[in-house]
Amino acid sequence: MFIVNALEWWYVRGFKEQIKAVGDRLMATADFFSIGLLLKTLFSPFKQISAEVMGRSLDERFRSWFDKQFSRLIGMFVRTCVIFLGLVVLVLQVILSVFVLVLWLILPFFPIIGLVLWLNGVSI
Repeated sequence: MFIVNALEWWYVRGFKEQIKAVGDRLMATADFFSIGLLLKTLFSPFKQISAEVMGRSLDERFRSWFDKQFSRLIGMFVRTCVIFLGLVVLVLQVILSVFVLVLWLILPFFPIIGLVLWLNGVSI
């Protein structure tokens, strides 16, 4: 009865807990990199820095416009790099999570496989 209960927990409740933990880790990683927020503010000025219109002359307005565009370009570059890094980390985490879930499913069979190999005289 103990083995049946242990396997029931392992393949039902334990597996559900593992899937929930994987989902929580993925959400925490996405939150850490703020991917959604960075996508919403992709074209915002870097650190919200933008030049004020200092005067009324055309030269000053053009300089202010250029400074704002340059700040937006820097902001877009930095945000794009962070988004890319976050997506790379998420993809690696998904691959590792799939490996962990598959390992979770086959781990109870390792003692049986080891016993069969030992009885057949296989040594590693």
